[in-house]
Amino acid sequence: MRVGDMAAATGVSPRLLRYYEEQGLLAPERSAAGQRLYAADDVERVARIRRLLDAGLSTTVIAQILACVCGGTGDVEPCLDPMLQEELARIDAKLAQLAEHRGRLEAIIEREEGTRSSGGTRRDPALLLASKR
Repeated sequence: MRVGDMAAATGVSPRLLRYYEEQGLLAPERSAAGQRLYAADDVERVARIRRLLDAGLSTTVIAQILACVCGGTGDVEPCLDPMLQEELARIDAKLAQLAEHRGRLEAIIEREEGTRSSGGTRRDPALLLASKR
């Protein structure tokens, strides 16, 4: 099928299909005129790519996963569990860092609100900006 048919079948734009090809996630055949020709199996491959992207994986990791997939019904093969566990640990570390940043920002806001309620002086942001000009 041509790129427009593939886009209709998958709900993915032709531009995104070309991007997946650039990233090594898809490898359509070419017609004599150079047009992309997708196989019927590519519809499921695009669905798998979308699921893995929605799980937060990068196209680099997805390319590694797709190189190992043997056409089974699952998204990944069991041999990829260690790599996926690493990705999960990376996401957990990022979440922990975000939670730490959130806590620090929340503490700053609470201190500022405490300063205001105790009669402390608070500088007007508009005055601060005007004084820097």
